[in-house]
Amino acid sequence: MSSPLDHGTYGEEFSLKILFGNVALSSKPLPFLSLSVYTQHPKTLMRRINLLRPPPSLLPATTLHSFTTLLPYNNGGSSSKPPKKGPTLTFTSNSRWVFTDNYLPPPEWIEPFNDLSDIASKIPQDLKPSPWVHQIMSLLLDGSVDMESRLDLFCNKFLIKLSPNFVSFVLKSMELQNRPDLALKFFTWAGKQNKYTHNLQCYVSLIDVLAINGDLDNVKSVFCKYRGMGFLMNVSAANSLIKSFGRLGMVEELLWVWRGMKENGVEPSLFTYNFLLNGLVNSVFIESAERVLEVMENGKIGPDVVTYNTMIKGYCQVGKTQKAFEKFRDMELRNVAPDKITYMTLIQACYAEGDFDLCLSLYHEMDENGLEIPPHAYSLVIGGLCKEGKCVEGYAVFEKMIQKGCKVNVAIYTALIDSNAKCGNMGEAMLLFERMKKEGLEPDVVTYGVVVNCMCKSGRLDEAMEYLEFCRVNGVAVNAMLYSSLIDGLGKAGRVHEAEKLFEEMVKKGCPPDSYCYNALIDALAKCGKIDEALAFFKRMEDEGCDQTVYTYTIMINGLFREHRNEEALKMWDMMIDKGITPTAAAFRALSIGLCLSGKVARACKILDELAPMGVIPETAFEDMLNVLCKAGRIKEACKLADGFVDRGREIPGRVRTVLINALRKAGNADLALKLMHSKIGIGYDRMGSVKRRVKFRILVES
Repeated sequence: MSSPLDHGTYGEEFSLKILFGNVALSSKPLPFLSLSVYTQHPKTLMRRINLLRPPPSLLPATTLHSFTTLLPYNNGGSSSKPPKKGPTLTFTSNSRWVFTDNYLPPPEWIEPFNDLSDIASKIPQDLKPSPWVHQIMSLLLDGSVDMESRLDLFCNKFLIKLSPNFVSFVLKSMELQNRPDLALKFFTWAGKQNKYTHNLQCYVSLIDVLAINGDLDNVKSVFCKYRGMGFLMNVSAANSLIKSFGRLGMVEELLWVWRGMKENGVEPSLFTYNFLLNGLVNSVFIESAERVLEVMENGKIGPDVVTYNTMIKGYCQVGKTQKAFEKFRDMELRNVAPDKITYMTLIQACYAEGDFDLCLSLYHEMDENGLEIPPHAYSLVIGGLCKEGKCVEGYAVFEKMIQKGCKVNVAIYTALIDSNAKCGNMGEAMLLFERMKKEGLEPDVVTYGVVVNCMCKSGRLDEAMEYLEFCRVNGVAVNAMLYSSLIDGLGKAGRVHEAEKLFEEMVKKGCPPDSYCYNALIDALAKCGKIDEALAFFKRMEDEGCDQTVYTYTIMINGLFREHRNEEALKMWDMMIDKGITPTAAAFRALSIGLCLSGKVARACKILDELAPMGVIPETAFEDMLNVLCKAGRIKEACKLADGFVDRGREIPGRVRTVLINALRKAGNADLALKLMHSKIGIGYDRMGSVKRRVKFRILVES
């Protein structure tokens, strides 16, 4: 195979007259050495010396004349041995063959481009890479474990050395962008070449590759060597280094480069400022980033849309959405038009904070400004509206998306199906499901989970079970959500045995049940009176390391009180508190109702007092307790509880009176409700001498 050094064939005419003149040839023939000579300048000597061995028929038969001895080449270095007496170099005036034995010329430094004569006037994109680049890249990428030795052999064979520009060019190639280990090996090998020193761009190119791949340790190591070299900083290198260090959050190194620019009198460009700003934002140095932006706004290099996008991203990352919107409005004042990245960043921030109306507003603003709306923006807007139950508005955006020619994905269909089902529009949900399949979109496991959940909640359990079977037959992975929906639906329908069977099948198939799944089954068992089985699953849940949530404890407390196992219910409550699980209003409601019905109203009030230091204040606690006591016909206890709430200052008398009237009315005790309504009980006062006392609620049953 020919190499880039081969500048001719056996048939080309060549003369050495310019170098040596006409000389008669004599002596015996020696190995051939074909010389390619450039003669454009008197001082020009040989540029290429290719060892060739021509056919015997081409050997000159004339007499030979002795010629100058060539010195040996020792890999670019000097030889410790004195040069031996060289052989006689002989030639004829007509021959193109020069004879020598084992002496080689010094290797040549190669550059990454073919023609460098007019590089100053050329655009970099117009320069064609040298054929050497392809051959060196082939050696690097062939996957050989002895890459270094293969490079050595190749370079020795063709008498070449790779220049720093060549090394930097290879390090910046696309082939090495995702191969940091290979880039580092090549950099190390190149540095071992004789009389070679890496230049500034070599270090910068390697650091860029390592930073792209997140190799923090090697970036620090290479940068440490770079600092010891004492290179003078330039804008191009500074931009690349600041960008690399910013990507990895290396603020100290980033600021070192910035100081180096200032010390060397290098003026930062707009790119420099933007890379610096991005690095500070990625490292959450938001205040420092604000100062950089302030310098830009007041300096000769003003911020552009990338600058503002970076700052808006930083504010959104730390939850300062309001400040992000302030910068968004500043863009208008400075005539900097926001792009789709600006809007996408703000939409994502609003979606994360649950402000879906603002997401919709930003979407409309994008549409009015004629900006391309990416599919992800549609997903966020439609998803947010669906979460708020605004399925009509979500569907309107969905239709607009289709009109714009934007392809709808499975996630958007799933969100719309789920929203419609939760709003009770099961028909519309199933129409969307069928439409999705007709459009060639394959429902995923999440979609099937949503459909099954909708069917279970609407009581269509048999159809839901058919979808489960469909998933089994067609190889669709069934996840915990789908199983949980079916177990919950079967349990609420009283089909507890089927729910247990499905739970065990789920475990056997290697799908670990989550808290929601356990809670669904425990709730079903507790409600049908199988409290011991519910306790067994509660214990199994703990043994398998599945988190027992406040909802789990609420189910168990409710179930135990329903079975009149009051002490066990209280122990369950204490266990929950001991584990650091904060009770919810629903948990206390289950406990307080159970205690009230078992005649332990004082205990319920004591526990309510204990919740206040924990920051748990159930707003409807007394209302729930009064309702359950009145419903159970325990009016005297209800009045006593009402007086206790007023006396302790938990509630104002007027509110307690209203709640008690409503509780009596709901319990069917209209006479007492009317009596309380037309009296001053609870809110009036009786005067006994100089003492004024509030009329107690217990008067209602005592009078």
